[in-house]
Amino acid sequence: MAGTRRQQAIRKALRALVPGIPLSDAEAVMALAQQRHMRELPPSTALWLALGSHVRHVHTDYERLLAEGYDRDAARFFVADETDAVLAGWGCLRSVGEGEDDATG
Repeated sequence: MAGTRRQQAIRKALRALVPGIPLSDAEAVMALAQQRHMRELPPSTALWLALGSHVRHVHTDYERLLAEGYDRDAARFFVADETDAVLAGWGCLRSVGEGEDDATG
């Protein structure tokens, strides 16, 4: 497996957490998890934050809610079920309701 130890750890955690994630989404999540502001976090934490952020921004109405004036917490609340549904569809057994602080915006 190519890449740094951290990249390998993130990739391994991604495969374990969401085995059915499409390749294009996996690549985007990997890129988010490796951003500079995530480097101090353990790989599994960086991955979870990146995964939640990616799904929320790309696969839900989160951006539309923000554009309509909802604050981040309210918008997250309203898309939580949709986010969990996407994650579950990819084989994830974890829920965003189990605690997620978005370090990626």
